[in-house]
Amino acid sequence: MTNYGNESISSLKGADRVRKRPGVIFGSDGLEGCQHAVFEILSNSIDEAREGYGKVIEVTRFLDKSIEVKDMGRGIPMEYNPKEERYNWELVFCEMYAGGKYDNNSGKNYEYSLGLNGLGSCATQYASEYMEVTVQRDGYRYQLFFEKGENQGGLYKEQVRYRHTGTTIKWRPDLDVFTNIDIPLEFFQTTMKKQAVVNAGITFKLKNETKEGMEEYVYCYENGISDYLQEVSGEGAFTGIARYEAECTGRDREDMPDYKLRMQVVFCFNNTDTILEYYHNSSFLEHGGSPEKAVKSAFVSALDAYIRGANKYTKGESKITFQDVQDSLCLVMNSFSTMTSYENQTKKAITNPFIAEAMTDFLRKNLEIYFIENRIEAEKIAEQVLLNKRSRETAEKTRVNLKKKLAKNIDVTNRVQKFVDCRTRDTERRELYIVEGDSALGSVKLARNAEFQAIMPVRGKILNVLKCDLPRIFKSDIIMDLMRVLGCGIEVKTKDFNSFDLENLRWDKIIICTDADVDGYHIRTQILAMIFRLTPTLIREGKVYIAESPLFEITTKNETFFAYTEQEKAQILSQLGNTKCTIQRSKGLGENNPDMMSKTTMNPESRRLIRVLPEDVEKTAEVFELLLGDNLQGRKDHIAKVGAQYIDLADVM
Repeated sequence: MTNYGNESISSLKGADRVRKRPGVIFGSDGLEGCQHAVFEILSNSIDEAREGYGKVIEVTRFLDKSIEVKDMGRGIPMEYNPKEERYNWELVFCEMYAGGKYDNNSGKNYEYSLGLNGLGSCATQYASEYMEVTVQRDGYRYQLFFEKGENQGGLYKEQVRYRHTGTTIKWRPDLDVFTNIDIPLEFFQTTMKKQAVVNAGITFKLKNETKEGMEEYVYCYENGISDYLQEVSGEGAFTGIARYEAECTGRDREDMPDYKLRMQVVFCFNNTDTILEYYHNSSFLEHGGSPEKAVKSAFVSALDAYIRGANKYTKGESKITFQDVQDSLCLVMNSFSTMTSYENQTKKAITNPFIAEAMTDFLRKNLEIYFIENRIEAEKIAEQVLLNKRSRETAEKTRVNLKKKLAKNIDVTNRVQKFVDCRTRDTERRELYIVEGDSALGSVKLARNAEFQAIMPVRGKILNVLKCDLPRIFKSDIIMDLMRVLGCGIEVKTKDFNSFDLENLRWDKIIICTDADVDGYHIRTQILAMIFRLTPTLIREGKVYIAESPLFEITTKNETFFAYTEQEKAQILSQLGNTKCTIQRSKGLGENNPDMMSKTTMNPESRRLIRVLPEDVEKTAEVFELLLGDNLQGRKDHIAKVGAQYIDLADVM
């Protein structure tokens, strides 16, 4: 037994506080945490630029996975600090929770700052294989070098002339700390573009080292979020871009101090695109928090009031939801505060109650003014939001009705006509044979292994789903019965409708089994088209198969051989030599005896299955549309072009 006493308690010290538990500081010990470390260093340069010191920030991504961030700010103070009785470089790069931004609410440095926790520079240094720091200020160049969290050689200082002050930090994340340090170029591009969006007039230069040389990308938005929304809202916007700004003071609780809040918002309404982005102190709020709550509350409240005032609701109609607004809303909100409560160190959401209240009031008042001053646009917005709402409600009603239909699969043996289930409940073994008609049901049923093979007969011609709308598809008994048997629901490529869940699929293999003739091929194609449109994931996941039926039976006195192609028939005849035999076209499934069906179609040891693969989904869609869709002239042209290749096959059939 292990002793657990007073000496069992220990604390991490120095670099180990980060190196042994990076997820606590960076949110992850994987690539996401490594990326957050980059943002911590970049944040310090952004804070300097936003204070008015240097308008250009350069980031370089090197081939060896090292990163360099260079700014033209005032430069990090490096000299001795009498107050703390330590050198500032030690406080910044070797001391957790040390920095120059803790007094920002008093109106001193960094009033609106990205980095307030005093962790970024030190934590990133501790998590690095090495870090080189160069600072130019006060007429000197200062240099530091660290290895695996430990300083090497102290502070180097020399008096130099330089064109501008600033800080350059180069480091390589340590694979002993992070599981992955290969940060993709897209992360740098996205991050720097977003920072250019919310820091108007600051230029962000990204250099990417490749084997061919340096690539360079430049991001700058002179008018910030207004220029950005103009860029991303596309041609579908049916209103102009509205912009509002405000600044106020408040507190999160009565016993807490006041702090400042500055807000900027731009929005327009759009028929084709939707975008909602929130930023606070330049940090992109992936999970929103207070600003998201404010936008949802204010837009629903203001639009609902306008719609009611204009008598646009029908009698008894329900109120709009934010989803109805969001479907046509393009909005970017950028805010700054001197005190910020982040959900965690990764700064993906803020939780300040005052910010949520102030933003809600700010948005609601400006929206009321907007609707009064822009009557024509207000009418368009109200009509579009109501259209979104009614479309959503129709889709939800369709989804509920379909779910009720599909819910009947609880006892599909009794509810689906002529469906024959298997005994095992193990979905990794269960196989569903979709067979052609009742005639095939008998022979397949006798030939199957009842332990794991089930049968679903397709009665009559199946609906061409590529030429039908959803309501008509849902009225087809054949299709709905098959969907109940599958159990996984239906996926339709629209944002409003999706009842599909692969986890509910009741089968490991779905095997289409039809006659080897023209009618059989046609039925097979219709079934594949149905699966392709209603449950395409089953194809992508490799769940759909075609049972290959033999074309010929070659019978001798003692044995019967099966040939699946003309080439195989010739090969068998060559092997038999002068042995007397009879050759006949293979019968339809309903005419085959159970032994033959077992050997050629059902037995996993001897059958031939063709897995349907999504190697070229777009091409598959094009062919289905051509052969089964509404393009009659295109189909005629295709037949005229390639039909001659299949005349012999048609004669044989």
